[in-house]
Amino acid sequence: MLSTKDRDRLKVLHEVRQGHLTQREAGEQLGFTDRWVRKLLGRVKKEGDRGVVHGLRGRVSNRRLPEKVRRKALKVVEAQYRDFGPTLACEYLVKDHQVKVSRETLRQWLIAAGLRRVRRRKVEEVHVWRPRRSCPGELVQWDTSEHDWLEGRGPKLYLVAMIDDATSQAYARFVRQDSTEENLRVLGGYLKRRGRPVEFYTDKSSLFTLNAPVPEAADEAVEEELTQIGRALRELGIGWIAAHSPQAKGRIERFFGTAQDRLVKGLRLAKAASLEEANTYLEGEYLPLWNRSFTAVAANPTDAHRRLSREHDLAAILSHVEERVVTPDYTIRYRGKIYQIGRRDIRAGLRGGRVRVERRLDGSLAVKFREHYVSTAECQPRPKAPPPPVSSKKPRSKAARTWMKGFNLQKSPPLWAILKAETSPHPDTG
Repeated sequence: MLSTKDRDRLKVLHEVRQGHLTQREAGEQLGFTDRWVRKLLGRVKKEGDRGVVHGLRGRVSNRRLPEKVRRKALKVVEAQYRDFGPTLACEYLVKDHQVKVSRETLRQWLIAAGLRRVRRRKVEEVHVWRPRRSCPGELVQWDTSEHDWLEGRGPKLYLVAMIDDATSQAYARFVRQDSTEENLRVLGGYLKRRGRPVEFYTDKSSLFTLNAPVPEAADEAVEEELTQIGRALRELGIGWIAAHSPQAKGRIERFFGTAQDRLVKGLRLAKAASLEEANTYLEGEYLPLWNRSFTAVAANPTDAHRRLSREHDLAAILSHVEERVVTPDYTIRYRGKIYQIGRRDIRAGLRGGRVRVERRLDGSLAVKFREHYVSTAECQPRPKAPPPPVSSKKPRSKAARTWMKGFNLQKSPPLWAILKAETSPHPDTG
């Protein structure tokens, strides 16, 4: 079976065979050298579509070190060289334990075993002018503009826009909030119209990236965390590039600058005063005008967008996804509610296992275990127990409570003595 990445490579190779792309342009799209592109073309010609699949897929490398060497190296490092770097640990393994392993191999073993962490190195870049991408769909810039689009005639709106780097073809929608859900809706509209681009270029907003703490150690591992949009892009096979400054994504910034002049005036003349009216003018008037008058011709007209396949379920991918653990009674807790999994969907491994909970854009909830969706029903909360009945007896006075508290049946005098003491006169009063 070909993976999504294999099919994407195969599409580019077919474009080369048909003469739509040169080998150098194909290498730039795939990240390969010209020599490797020629080799892949030869394998596809000889073996067919399976030529893009690596021959060692699913097989153990012939140059892999024996498993006992790996176990011995990890055992020695964990016991004696826990705080050693991979280079120094390799020297001591060869010198004192006769375990010969390269520094990089040992580093990978330590990372896989959780004995080593990877450090993300900062890369300093200088902003320089760069040419447009050659093909449409290679790079699409994505951003949001906050502006008084309706000039006080209606609610506050945000303009979410996507512009192609090669042609400046634009796609945009007005939304009420610059939220993850609204951006996913705009992404879904773009994908349905034009397909999957190779990469998106955005800023470092919290919608696209998480602010992770800077690791202290030189090779400290940091678990990769993705936002909901980042996860959706990965599941769609779309790359993501973060801009380090507004100037780096100048194409879409200029689009917003033009829109804040032309679009605002157009909305004013159209007397748009609501979200629906603003989007109607945007789709029917402004975007066609922009795509006719303010776009460029790509250096290569071959479209790099890829079609959506069956495995790309947009309703599932463009949703808010979280994981939950199934309790022993086959229920999950999500957002303060309890959901019971249907009896027919109970299978081996479900109890105590992790399920994927998808809160979709239409408000529905879907729960997936491994490769299958399971039915769920919300459990009604248990009725609260009624409060205990209030006694109708009048509370005793403080004097009576004090007298009863000090009264001891075992040490108290008999009843006749108490009555005699109450009826006899006091010696002081006679």
